[in-house]
Amino acid sequence: MSRGKAVMVLGTTSGAGKSWLATALCRWYARQGLKVAPFKAQNMSNNARVVPGLPGPSLLRTGAVPRGDAAGLGSGPAPSYGLMGEIGSAQYFQALAARRVPEVRMNPVLLKPEADTRSQVVVLGEVDAALSRLPWRERSALLRPRARAALFELMSENDVVVIEGAGSPAEINLAPSDYVNLGTARDSRAACLLVTDIDRGGAFAHLYGTHQLMPEDVRAQVRGFVLNRFRGDAGLLSPGPELLQRLTGVPTIATLPMWRGHGLPEEDGVYDDSATGHGGGGLHIAIVAYPRLSNLDEFQPLRQLPGVRLSWAREPRDLAGADWIILPGSKATAADLAWLRAQKLDAAINSHRGRVLGICGGLQMLGEALIDTHGVDGNAPGLGLLPLVTAFEPEKLLQNTALGFDAALDAPWAALAGVQAQGYEIRHGRTQPHPGLPAPRVALRNAAGEAIGWQAGRVLGVYAHGLFEQPAVLQALFGQSGRSLDSVFDGLADFVDLHFQPGSLASLIR
Repeated sequence: MSRGKAVMVLGTTSGAGKSWLATALCRWYARQGLKVAPFKAQNMSNNARVVPGLPGPSLLRTGAVPRGDAAGLGSGPAPSYGLMGEIGSAQYFQALAARRVPEVRMNPVLLKPEADTRSQVVVLGEVDAALSRLPWRERSALLRPRARAALFELMSENDVVVIEGAGSPAEINLAPSDYVNLGTARDSRAACLLVTDIDRGGAFAHLYGTHQLMPEDVRAQVRGFVLNRFRGDAGLLSPGPELLQRLTGVPTIATLPMWRGHGLPEEDGVYDDSATGHGGGGLHIAIVAYPRLSNLDEFQPLRQLPGVRLSWAREPRDLAGADWIILPGSKATAADLAWLRAQKLDAAINSHRGRVLGICGGLQMLGEALIDTHGVDGNAPGLGLLPLVTAFEPEKLLQNTALGFDAALDAPWAALAGVQAQGYEIRHGRTQPHPGLPAPRVALRNAAGEAIGWQAGRVLGVYAHGLFEQPAVLQALFGQSGRSLDSVFDGLADFVDLHFQPGSLASLIR
């Protein structure tokens, strides 16, 4: 029984470069004429995308392997897709790089942090409240069969599955229940790469220590080391790689130069937490960086626009001189709104004379009130900049949709009037005009004609994510359309083709 090959990107730490390297490999193998799919057994991120989900009766929901031999692999039709689900943004972009339609099997488990010790668990695209309440080790035992079944499905349908690990495979305290790194490496029999961030220092120690702490069987699957984000004279690396190979038997097959402008969003965090663009002149956009902000990947196109300076605001002085303020999405709207008030950012936002844009959770904050009768998010008074009221519902709304801006928007958002675009919605909130206040102008509607955006003068709030990824929106607001994702993926593939040892990527799937 045939199955595809697997290439797995492991890292010595979080942030070593696994996500972007896996994305580059997806495009590189796809350009060889192969059918490629990405996979990450479990991702932890509040950056998520809406994708086709599994049909109701799918056996993958139960954790049973639908078909196959003793290894769990088999043949047969791929599942049909029905309802929408959500996966981590990294796997969404990896699927596009592989020239595939993103879908829930590519990231069967997504953890969306709601607090330091609590996460919402999304399994095959859908929230599982019961699993969300379980301790980590008990939960992992139940999640592994579902992730394993999705992996086997993808391997039976593709020539190559590019797998991204999570964190480090050398967390010896978690090794018995680590199905994301160790379990997936074993199940897929993947050829593994181990990548480290040399810019942080200690790269050879990270590689050696990680390699030695891995279980012997998985250690044997490591086919090459990758030094990422290298700056300086490559001649100074010797004899480090040679000595490391003597100690481990593993060659260093790539030294990747530092490349900040590759164009792919970072998987987690507020990117590199530094402002982009130049300090003087141009348009300054400040994004409020509350603790549980989400869907940050949608701002990547703004980082690449000439004449635009993007910065992150955590206190009032960070908003000084900003032309725009953006309140992004939030995984915990009421809690982030309380944080915003504690930082005294509410007064700074209310007194700001430039444009204010709220997206999803940011839209909800701009309204008059948050009402939560189901214990979904929390109750709170809003900032009062839009005459809206948001009620939280237990059911999460997930959809990709066509979007249309109203034909007669007011300044300063008039340039968006009549613009057609695409976007996606991920929300528990349902927002309506406040019945006791003058209604705001409806600014945006989805494909069903539902109002999902409102304007009151300088303030605009929308539920649609992904607007800045739309050339028509960028052209209307900034007079330029930005760089296409496809060109970003091709650039990544060109980069690894140039810097990996000749023939090494092809050898991983032989």
